[in-house]
Amino acid sequence: MGSGTPSFLGLLCALLTLRPGSGFYLPGLAPVSFCPAGSSSSDCQVNIQLFVNRLDSIESVLPYEYDFFDFCKDDQEKRPSENLGQVLFGERIETSPYKFSFMKTETCAKVCTKSYDVSKQEERTKLEFLKKGMQLNYQHHWIVDNMPVTWCYTVEDNQKYCNPGFPIGCYVDGNGHPKDACVINAQFNEKNTFYVFNHVDITITYHSGEGEGWTGARLVAATLEPRSYKHEDENKPVCEGEPMSIPGITNSNVKITYSYSVTFTKNNNIKWASRWDYILVSMPHTNIQWFSIMNSLVIVLFLSGMVAMIMLRTLHKDIARYNQVDQEEAQEESGWKQVHGDVFRPPRNGMVLSVFLGQGAQIFIMTFITLSFGGEKWKTNVLLTALLCPGIIFADFFVMNLILWVEGSSAAIPFGTLVAVLALWFGISVPLTFVGAYFGFKKQAIEHPVRTNQIPRQIPEQSFFTKPLPGIIMGGILPFGCIFIQLFFILNSIWSHQMYYMFGFLFLVFIILVITCSEATVLLCYFHLCAEDYHWWWRSFLTSSFTAFYLLVYAVHYFFSKLQIIGAASTILYFGYTMIMVLIFFLFTGTIGFFACFWFVSKIYSVVKVD
Repeated sequence: MGSGTPSFLGLLCALLTLRPGSGFYLPGLAPVSFCPAGSSSSDCQVNIQLFVNRLDSIESVLPYEYDFFDFCKDDQEKRPSENLGQVLFGERIETSPYKFSFMKTETCAKVCTKSYDVSKQEERTKLEFLKKGMQLNYQHHWIVDNMPVTWCYTVEDNQKYCNPGFPIGCYVDGNGHPKDACVINAQFNEKNTFYVFNHVDITITYHSGEGEGWTGARLVAATLEPRSYKHEDENKPVCEGEPMSIPGITNSNVKITYSYSVTFTKNNNIKWASRWDYILVSMPHTNIQWFSIMNSLVIVLFLSGMVAMIMLRTLHKDIARYNQVDQEEAQEESGWKQVHGDVFRPPRNGMVLSVFLGQGAQIFIMTFITLSFGGEKWKTNVLLTALLCPGIIFADFFVMNLILWVEGSSAAIPFGTLVAVLALWFGISVPLTFVGAYFGFKKQAIEHPVRTNQIPRQIPEQSFFTKPLPGIIMGGILPFGCIFIQLFFILNSIWSHQMYYMFGFLFLVFIILVITCSEATVLLCYFHLCAEDYHWWWRSFLTSSFTAFYLLVYAVHYFFSKLQIIGAASTILYFGYTMIMVLIFFLFTGTIGFFACFWFVSKIYSVVKVD
C-alpha cells in the first residue's frame, strides 16, 4: 500500500498548479531603490534593466524564447536563475538592450536595425517566422524591477484593462479585415499586410519615498504603448509618420528599425507593497467569484441537510430498530444491516484501487496509512504506487516534450532538467514511498467492526437508480457544479495567459469541493446499502472521481469555444496537459469520496448489534 509521503505525481501536480498565468516573477521580493545619476547616496541604483521573457500566444500553445525571434539582443546577455517550475513551463528570462537611467527621459531612441535580404534563405526564414508570429498574435512579456511592463487600454463599458504583455505586431487579412491589435490604428488598412510594433512609449511611475523612511525612489508601475513607425533614416529615427508595414507576399528587402521613448512620473499615492493592484483591479472577476461561492454554498447546504436528515433521523431509527428486534424478526427485515457480513468483503481489483488511493492520498498530502486489503503482494503494491500513475504522467510529459523539441519551443525541457526530474522521482519520491510503506506495514492492520461471511450474500435485483453507472454519473454532477466557474478562471490563467490571483476564493472552493465530494458519496453509499448492494468500495471511489469526467468535457468545450488554438502540435499539447490534470483530479476526488464512505460505513456498522 502506498504511503502518505509526497510523490512524483504530487510534485508534478504542484508544478502545474503553481504555474504563473502570465509567466512573471511573483510580488514579494526585496524592494530596490533608485536615484538619479550624480546622487551622493550609495544605497540606491541609477540604471534600470529591462528583462524580456518568452513570447506566447492564445492561438498557439507553443511558447518561444525571445532570441528565437529576430529582435534586438543585448550584447552582454545574462540570464537570472530560474526555478524548476519556470524551466518546465518554458520561462526564459534574459536581459535586453533596453537600458534606462532613472529620471533620464529618452525620446525616440534607436535600439537596433534588422535587415532582411529576401534573396537569402536564412534571412527570408527569419522574416517569415516574424510574420507568422504576428499572424498568431504572439505577445512580448517584459519585466522591470520584478514587475510586468503592462499595456493598458480601454475595453467595453469604458473599463481600463491592463495586459501584462503586448503584441509584436498585427495582421490585416486579404479582405481588409484588421485582426487583433490592428484595430487600434486606422492607418493599418492595407490588405494582406503585417504591421510591426517596432517602437514603444514606456512610462515608469515611481514613489519618491517621501514620508516612507527609505532612501531614493521605488518603482510602482511600468506601462507602455506599442507603436509602428517606418523610420526612413535608421540613424536618426523620427517617431511619426507611416507605420512599419510588411507585405504578406514579400518580394523586396525589408529593414526594421526598433526604437523606444521613456518618461518618468512621480505618484506617491501608490504604495510599493500594492504596486500590482492596478493590474489586478482591471480584472473584474470579484462579483462572478462571489456568485460562484454562493452557488456552491447552496449546494453544500442542500447536501448537508440531506446527510443530517439521514444521520439524525433515518439512520438513528434504523439503528434503534435493528438493535431492538430479535433474530427471527431481523430475518424478515430488509436494508443496510442485512449486508453486514459482506460489506467489508475485499473488492475485485483491490490492488488497483489501493494504488489509486495511495496516489490520491499523496496528492491530497495525507500522512495517514491507506487501507491494506489483507496485505497481499505488498511489494507489488508499493512498486505500483511509486511507478504506475507517475509513469503514465511522465510518459505523457515525455511525448509532449518531444513535440515541443521538434517545434523549437522554449517549453521543451532541457536534457539536464529532465534528468533532474527523474532524479527527484527515483531519488526522493520512490524511496519515500518505500519508507512510508515500511512503517505502514509495521502498523497493526485496520480491524473492521463486523466479520465477513465466508459465502457472499446474493444481491437483490436493483432498480435503475441504484445500479452502479447511474449513481456514479449523478455523483459527479454536484461537485463539478461547485467548481466549474472557478475552473474557467484557472483555465484562463493557463491557456489564455491571464493572471490568477484570487487564491482566497480558490481555497474556499477547495473546501467546498472536499465537503461536496464527501457528502454526495455518503448519500449514494447509504442508498445502495439500503438496497442491499454491498459493493461500495470501487463505487465510492468512482462516484466522486467521476467529477474528473465532467472536467474533461468542460476542457473540450473550453478548447472549441474560448480558444483560437490552431495547428496539430498545439492541439496535441493542449489535450496532453489536460489529460494530466484530469488524471490528477480523478485520483484526488476519488480518494476524498472513498475515505468519506469508508468512515461512514465503519461508523454505522460499529453501532449495531450483530449476532
